[in-house]
Amino acid sequence: MQTGARLQAAIEILSEIRERGRPASVALADWGRSHRFAGSGDRAWIGNLVYDSLRRKGSLAFLMNCDEPRPVALAALHCSWGLTADDIAVLCSGEEHAPEPLTAAEIAGLESGDLSAAPAHVQGDYPEWLAASFAAAFGARAIEEGKALANRAPVDLRVNTLKATRDKVLKAFDRHNAVETPWSPIGVRLPPREGGARNPNVEADPAHGKGWFEVQDEGSQIAALIADAEPRMQVADLCAGSGGKTLALAAHMQNTGQIYAYDADATRFRPIFERLKRAGARNVQTLQPGETAALDPLAGHMDLVLVDAPCTGTGVWRRKPDAKWRLSPAQLDERVATQSTLLDVAATLVKPGGKLAYVTCSILPEENQHQIEAFLARAPGFAAIDVARRAKDVLGRTVETAYAGEGHGLLLTPASHETDGFFIALLTRTAD
Repeated sequence: MQTGARLQAAIEILSEIRERGRPASVALADWGRSHRFAGSGDRAWIGNLVYDSLRRKGSLAFLMNCDEPRPVALAALHCSWGLTADDIAVLCSGEEHAPEPLTAAEIAGLESGDLSAAPAHVQGDYPEWLAASFAAAFGARAIEEGKALANRAPVDLRVNTLKATRDKVLKAFDRHNAVETPWSPIGVRLPPREGGARNPNVEADPAHGKGWFEVQDEGSQIAALIADAEPRMQVADLCAGSGGKTLALAAHMQNTGQIYAYDADATRFRPIFERLKRAGARNVQTLQPGETAALDPLAGHMDLVLVDAPCTGTGVWRRKPDAKWRLSPAQLDERVATQSTLLDVAATLVKPGGKLAYVTCSILPEENQHQIEAFLARAPGFAAIDVARRAKDVLGRTVETAYAGEGHGLLLTPASHETDGFFIALLTRTAD
């Protein structure tokens, strides 16, 4: 495909997302199926522009004085990909499926680049209704943190220490400029590509088939490390999903003890079986998904209960940028209610002296610090553990929380730690 035709395709997909409220991944997959002549390079170019347009939709629309898909995509080429107005004008020839020529208003928008008069939520590219939450979480750094959540994310790999070493995985991906992650001692990072270049399909690599690694953001790796799972423990992973943190816990425990993996959603849970086999994790017992009675035998017996709670996903906006514009106050309220219920269920499984680890991939105080404060207020038999001290013990260095206010737990963010947004809190059961 000619570059102009690629641009037009991206505009049409953005229009589909806007008009029908569809997830970007679904709209892109449907476009690919109906345009089979497009090669992998075409699809990567188009997909990257769609996602970059969504990552910074608020600020791009402000610059162009219009939030329609076409001007937003044009601004993404300029602001995110570094093309000049003249470069973009060449692509918009109106010929051979290319977009129509630039208008005077579009040229003016591309040449302005001034966001100084824009409100904080526009400069930081987050929804206006979340402005108070961002201010509460980050204070004067709200714009900076929002901007970092609007950048591309690297591809992070967690080395499966049951089968490989970090040096082996680094060598396997040397051709992709792999480096050690800044914080996790078992992480490998592949920097994000620029412009229309596609990221490598790491799960197609033989090293993945051998079980040497799993794709897992460094923030998630840190959360699993801080959770404090030790060999021979009895551990419950209450929201195991497809098993990312379950696998990490199994490796930390050196395949000893027992992990009970459970999830309320059978569809989300299904991939765990293949992943456990590939990773060589033998200390995991899967419980019947959606059957809460399966948890009854665990009550009061667990050394550690991990609640990787369903959340708004505000911490992973770099990877799912369309999700931030679909998020609503009602969805936030629903997640907060679910998290509260899960914490109460988890509390019944922890034995005296045991621990409860609460994790979200959210940066919102409502799902994080406020959630823990509310739980401690209604569960006097639990007390907070100093997560900062635990993090220093595990990682060998001090990790400062990104949260600007007072509260329990550790908040990791792209701006402060180069990870996805993750919150980790540790609690201990002090009494029956």
